[in-house]
Amino acid sequence: MLIDTHAHLDFPEFAQDLPAVLERAAKADVRKIITIGISLASSREAVGLAGRYPGVYATVGIHPHDAFLLDEKATEILRELSRQEKVLAIGEAGLDYYRDYQPRAIQRKCLRRQLEVAADEKLPVVFHVRQAFDDFFRIVPEYLPSLVGAVMHCFSGDWTTAERCLDLGFHLSIPGTVTFPKAELLHDVVRRAPLDRLLVETDAPYLAPIPHRGKVNEPAFVYHTARKVAELRGCPFTVVADQTTLNAQRVFRMDGFSDAADSE
Repeated sequence: MLIDTHAHLDFPEFAQDLPAVLERAAKADVRKIITIGISLASSREAVGLAGRYPGVYATVGIHPHDAFLLDEKATEILRELSRQEKVLAIGEAGLDYYRDYQPRAIQRKCLRRQLEVAADEKLPVVFHVRQAFDDFFRIVPEYLPSLVGAVMHCFSGDWTTAERCLDLGFHLSIPGTVTFPKAELLHDVVRRAPLDRLLVETDAPYLAPIPHRGKVNEPAFVYHTARKVAELRGCPFTVVADQTTLNAQRVFRMDGFSDAADSE
């Protein structure tokens, strides 16, 4: 079994054929999918999808691109959403200085508010960080004693950055870009990081792996990511599949949820 720890099932690319997408995932032994909230509307959709489909779980959060939206009222709404059935984490939350769609001070404030919610609600956090690690590493450590887990979504940094994340207790989520020949920094991280701290994800509908590069990504394709991780580490695919599944179940505390997909 594989778990796609990061997909956006509420996005328009899946609006017309989501049941078929989920069926293809099941056929590829991707039995659990975490659909990620990036705004209040998206978080509500994620919660709704988790409620309707076996094997689908949700996170709720505000992406740094929409950081200005997280005022006090929105924070309380996010808090209420975080308490809904099958919500596993807060996020994706973080800092994005690559796009810089929002003032950096507002991004930092948004991140802090979501860290507070995660700490209060005892939920792990899914982080999105692009070209902002200096500020990120200045903010997050003060919250670590109160956090129950953290995932660095779509990790794309070098080994120095990866090692710092690992030292903080984070899990690194590996996207389909690991299959790209020129992703040498990510290849190095995958070879060197402890296997019990790695997850696999699609970030669907984005970042489709080889051999589907350039197409709409979907949860079934996480198989190719896990296979590349196994190749880079020189171990059997089943070892990577089993361990990354165990890692996801642990960090997201999925054992507490009863789901029809678990018994298939």
